[in-house]
Amino acid sequence: MADATPPLRGYTLPVWVAAAARAALGALLGEPVAPAVALDLLEPPAVGAVPVEAAALLGNGWALGQARCDPGEGLDLTRGLAVWVLVRWRELAPGGPAVEDWLLIEAGEGVGIHAASGAACLSDYARRLLVANLRPRVPPGQGLHLRVVLPAGRALAERTSNAAFGVVEGLALIGTRAAVQAGASPDQLEATLEALRERAGAPGFQGDLVLVIGENGLDLAPRLGLPPQLLLKAGNWIGPVLVAAAEAGLRRLLLFGYQGKLIKLAAGIFHTHHHLADGRAEVLTAFAALEGLAGPPLQALHAAPTVEAALAELEAASPPLAQRLRDRLAAAVESRSAAYLARHGGGGMAVGAVLFDRSRRVRAAGPIGGPLLAALAGSGAASTAQPE
Repeated sequence: MADATPPLRGYTLPVWVAAAARAALGALLGEPVAPAVALDLLEPPAVGAVPVEAAALLGNGWALGQARCDPGEGLDLTRGLAVWVLVRWRELAPGGPAVEDWLLIEAGEGVGIHAASGAACLSDYARRLLVANLRPRVPPGQGLHLRVVLPAGRALAERTSNAAFGVVEGLALIGTRAAVQAGASPDQLEATLEALRERAGAPGFQGDLVLVIGENGLDLAPRLGLPPQLLLKAGNWIGPVLVAAAEAGLRRLLLFGYQGKLIKLAAGIFHTHHHLADGRAEVLTAFAALEGLAGPPLQALHAAPTVEAALAELEAASPPLAQRLRDRLAAAVESRSAAYLARHGGGGMAVGAVLFDRSRRVRAAGPIGGPLLAALAGSGAASTAQPE
């Protein structure tokens, strides 16, 4: 591992978990506690010096490492979050866990789990980060048992949309890279535009891109067969990114996002941060009225606490009507996006839309989005595929 860069701010939650785990492993190995640990960040390929607060042996074979999350500038509910990781050795003896199962990751208090399976909710990046920074230091014949604890995670999770994606009891560890990408930050817009220019200018670029809205979509898209090299996270700055994509010469762009987020585009709202614009209940009821819903059912739709709840209640009462409403919303996202591009001189790019729900099922695709999803995923079956 190369020399670490100076301590930086703005790391995602998986990085702080890996730092605390690395510090705890150091305590198990009898190493002195240092104010920072050198981590291979993987995404991007670099080594970073990540601050840690403490590491100590606890008894009964356990060691504890502690870090404190610093997501950098911008709004982020993980700011100051204490991250505890407990580790102990795990024997890889005959009759015990196989060598390939050397790392056992347990969701402790405050860490989100998948409601369906009870397994810890962590992204592929979070797991790879732990493996890359722990495995080289684990002696042959040994494994590790990790228990991740976020003391304030359960309370903070109530302020997120985790439950809408089947994640309960705490915060999900779903970052896909080391650096925080604040969706509402102007710096994030510039970073997205720079990444877009790099993609468009790369040798062999075919003119297709999937603009993913949010971390959950970024984690879900590859499970549906969408190639990772086509995925670009957009944050909340949808409008400027659409225009930049058209100006960069893209032929086709797929908007891939949670239905409760993309619904704003159906109303012509192209900066989607809730601090700037909302109106989702009004948009939903207006489109439902166009589908013929009226009276008390329409009022109940407007009064629902979330878009997800509103559509679920409507589906329970009338599945065909709920599907027509979703389809109408997806088509409106496409037509509004085309109109937005036309107003800003970028009308030559086809824009498709795909909406998924809290169960991570694709629930609607526009007239452009459906065929485009099938084409980019390489199979029409991708539109109904279920992630594990």
